[in-house]
Amino acid sequence: MANMKTVQMSDPMAWVDALLRAESLPVIAAFTLSVLLAWLMVWGLRCLLRGHELKVLLGRKLVDGVLFPVFLLGLTFVARTVLTQDHALALFDILLPVCTSLAAIRLGVKVLQAAFAGAAFVRALERTISWLAWGAVVLWVTGILPLVLNELDQIQWKVGGAVMSVRTMMEGALTAGAVLIVVLWISAAIEARLLKSATGSDLSLRKVISNTVRAVLMFVGLLMALSAVGIDLTALSVLGGAVGVGIGFGLQKLAANYVSGFVILAERSVRIGDTVKVDGFEGRITDIKARYTVIRAPNGRESIVPNELMITQRVENLSLSDARVAQTTVVVVAYDTSVDLVVELLTQACLSHERVLTEPAPLVALSAFGADGLEFTVNYWLDDVANGQLNLKSDINRAIFKALKDHQIDIPFPQRVVHLRGQAG
Repeated sequence: MANMKTVQMSDPMAWVDALLRAESLPVIAAFTLSVLLAWLMVWGLRCLLRGHELKVLLGRKLVDGVLFPVFLLGLTFVARTVLTQDHALALFDILLPVCTSLAAIRLGVKVLQAAFAGAAFVRALERTISWLAWGAVVLWVTGILPLVLNELDQIQWKVGGAVMSVRTMMEGALTAGAVLIVVLWISAAIEARLLKSATGSDLSLRKVISNTVRAVLMFVGLLMALSAVGIDLTALSVLGGAVGVGIGFGLQKLAANYVSGFVILAERSVRIGDTVKVDGFEGRITDIKARYTVIRAPNGRESIVPNELMITQRVENLSLSDARVAQTTVVVVAYDTSVDLVVELLTQACLSHERVLTEPAPLVALSAFGADGLEFTVNYWLDDVANGQLNLKSDINRAIFKALKDHQIDIPFPQRVVHLRGQAG
């Protein structure tokens, strides 16, 4: 049986001739069987691992994760090994690059979706990966890619003791991109595992561990990519010194924010979920990044505070060591009112609300003899600041007003007497 030559996309008749040959039928049957087996393997794993977070590997559907194209690529490679023991089959020269490209696209897309969920640039990166992968397949099948790579390899220059070429730089960029995708995948999986069901100080500690692991993996991945290109890592000592000088002068603010972020996460002076007041802005900390901290106010506004300010400026933490917070309201009644009755009514009005703590108990004090009546200061405590403070104060004032009105206790208002003098005739 004659060997089949590589099918070129530039010759459409060669495609038709290859597909019509008897040797193509086993290839098509084997590939169809590979698709079916890959689908069944993914379905079995989904049933076996039901309830586990494997969005990158399995995806939401059976065919949109990474495992399906990886299984398909592996099964297609096995089929080629079995069927081409005696002679070559050209269809595998098309099917394998297509399966490889599909696996690369799915891996890149799913990792970017997991690492940068909701980011606007993810869609553009997904399209870029797809175009590059399918373009490489077309160039490889047509036989153009090997020729282009050979020509690019001829464009060389010397860097220190190493010889670089355009092909080497392109391969290094692709290697760095692949390493970056793998690092983002691993770090996103670790972060999701660490931050799952974590709260308070435990959440902050796990956050700093996650950020540290991501930084270390990125650094190791960069070194691996440079080694794959053939760059001598000892030559990076000069670059490291230059970067250090740049950080010391031009990037000192950026470096200070990153260092401050790790200090905040490590010492846990402020934590995710704490209610703080920074530079007049009060709200709840929703996230602590390596460079900045996000504070969300009860009205929905969010403040992005550089971490250096969280270290160098005064920060009021309402829930650092104790989540309890005191609130105060002032009530004025007429002078002829029973003081004991007012104290009892105000105390009961505070205790009638479920958010007011009984320990420490509300305190009602006759604080001043005002110009218009007796002034009573009411202090009460709450421990759920995240649920709002103004709404609670409004409920307490309404309860006080109702209690005073039910007992016919007057709340005086300022009265002024104006004397008019007639003009002299």
